Amino acid sequence: MEIIMIVLAGILFGFAIYNILQKQLLRIIIGTALLSHAAHLFILTMGKLKRGASPVLTDGTENYTDPLPQALILTSIVISFGVTSLLLVLAYRTVKTNGTDNMEELRGNDHD
Repeated sequence: MEIIMIVLAGILFGFAIYNILQKQLLRIIIGTALLSHAAHLFILTMGKLKRGASPVLTDGTENYTDPLPQALILTSIVISFGVTSLLLVLAYRTVKTNGTDNMEELRGNDHD
């Protein structure tokens, strides 16, 4: 199971880097969101996947799941949602102001 999660995280990292290196603002934002999701999977996998065990400690419990990776991922999901929202608003404002979402045209140099 952990091998599948690591492969999936690697695929997400690859798609994220590919989208971040594109010229359109929306693809860059999608790449940023995919990168955060890949990091979530990576953190979850590094926290060791245990199925069937409770993350809450009670007296006499010997088999439990560490709740720290899950808490970190929940915090990271909220932060990445906020960052994605901010990037979408900035991209919308940029397109409304400049009339384009192409990074080379926004740079102001002639590359044609």
